[in-house]
Amino acid sequence: MVNSLNTQSGLAMDTQSLSQLRLQARQSPDQALKLAAQQFESVFMNMMLKSMRDATPQDGMMDSDQTRMFTGMLDQQLAQNLSGRGIGLADMMVKQLGRQGVSAPVVQPPAQSAPVQSMPVQSVPVEIAPVLPSAFTANTQQDFVNRMLPHAMQASAATGVPPQLMLGQAALESGWGKREIAMADGSNSYNVFGIKANAGWHGKVAEVMTTEYKNGVANKQVEKFRAYSSYTEAFKDYAGMMSANPRYAAVMQQGDNPAGMAQAVQKSGYATDPKYAEKLVNVMRQMNISG
Repeated sequence: MVNSLNTQSGLAMDTQSLSQLRLQARQSPDQALKLAAQQFESVFMNMMLKSMRDATPQDGMMDSDQTRMFTGMLDQQLAQNLSGRGIGLADMMVKQLGRQGVSAPVVQPPAQSAPVQSMPVQSVPVEIAPVLPSAFTANTQQDFVNRMLPHAMQASAATGVPPQLMLGQAALESGWGKREIAMADGSNSYNVFGIKANAGWHGKVAEVMTTEYKNGVANKQVEKFRAYSSYTEAFKDYAGMMSANPRYAAVMQQGDNPAGMAQAVQKSGYATDPKYAEKLVNVMRQMNISG
């Protein structure tokens, strides 16, 4: 537990530390201004990370109360470490306030909030400006679409499966590429569709904890998923399954209708989530592309 000013970042973490910072503001205004700016930078970083988490789908197969708790702890530590090294915001504040002769403000630490949802942490550039959650979401989605679209178009040309359906399911199952299924050694399985490895699958397999719904009740269990050597192979396998398996014939009959495809996918039993169709159609409409 931290009971004083953090020695690396100089951040006030409790009431006693805030009192010390106020005292230092009277004794050494310049030094206190720098520490207060670093404190503000830490608060800003924590708020930005939380906004990024909240803007991302939060019901993936890898999510749980435990992962959300540890992700929240990781975000707090990351915010402190980043502000300790500095991303440029604190230095800019010190220069601006120093020129104006402003005394060091003390930023109250935010109240404890519930753990944020699990999502791999984005790397932060050296110099940043405030980013709205909507802007982050749009950039994340567009980056994912740009990476996956060539694979989707190639598979669509060979099978006739609409690219927006492939991209929609890939985005939904992988959390826009942020929660891809990993192999035991940490390498990528490239399975962005959440396709399970049944008895007829003879390729590589990734075993992960996932959420399955039985009679509307969510249950955690370990499942085996197919693993590929590339995204191209993953899209080819998915498109071949959709176009050749009679189970998904109704999906292919929907043309480019997002709602119709989503409903047909859920009725086919592709996923056990009772809200899967609703989530899938929302993702496809956000992409705003045509096949």
